[in-house]
Amino acid sequence: MKFKAVLFDLDGTLLDTLDDLADSMNAVLKDLGFPGHEVGAYRYYVGDGMEVLCQRVLPDDHRDPAMIEKCLAGMREEYGKRWNIKTKPYDGIPQVLEALAAQSIKTAVLSNKPDDLTRVTIDRLLPKWKFDIVLGERPGVPRKPDPAAALEIAQRLDIKPEQIVYLGDTGIDMKTATAAGMYPVGALWGFRTREELLENGAAMVIAEPTGLLKLF
Repeated sequence: MKFKAVLFDLDGTLLDTLDDLADSMNAVLKDLGFPGHEVGAYRYYVGDGMEVLCQRVLPDDHRDPAMIEKCLAGMREEYGKRWNIKTKPYDGIPQVLEALAAQSIKTAVLSNKPDDLTRVTIDRLLPKWKFDIVLGERPGVPRKPDPAAALEIAQRLDIKPEQIVYLGDTGIDMKTATAAGMYPVGALWGFRTREELLENGAAMVIAEPTGLLKLF
């Protein structure tokens, strides 16, 4: 079957956001009087939205709702100031977006990052390319791996899910793609391992972004 669109994850797939996420959360933890974490640890802390991130980074005995809410508020403020300091597109992403545009392949973005921040990030850091749809986490819509938002994107694009390639770097992305009936492709340059991607349903994994173009 001929693929007609690509649905991209954001963090760890289009953009390397790890340092800004880690620096922001570590600043919040310091303000709260807690120790920070190594940048590499955030590869496994991020991916499920900011609230879950706060739950994961706080000490075990300080994960009460009030502290999580305080951490979340701090992270929203801190990351709002730091999100574009070190974040940048991965090598090869601009070439892939150019090639897809040249073939009139539709593109979309789906992130568990808050919707407004997702849109700003795309607008500021990937301004040369027009994505047909960009969605982040929104009230009333379940986060990935629930397929609801991915299916919404398919409907709005008017393309069957099975004709959409879903590119992401985590097991959550692969579960989302599988549940939505899309073609799951794992990005090995992102935050997680080949094993995690394959265990969670990746139909193929690629070592660099330009490997995606083999499907088109």
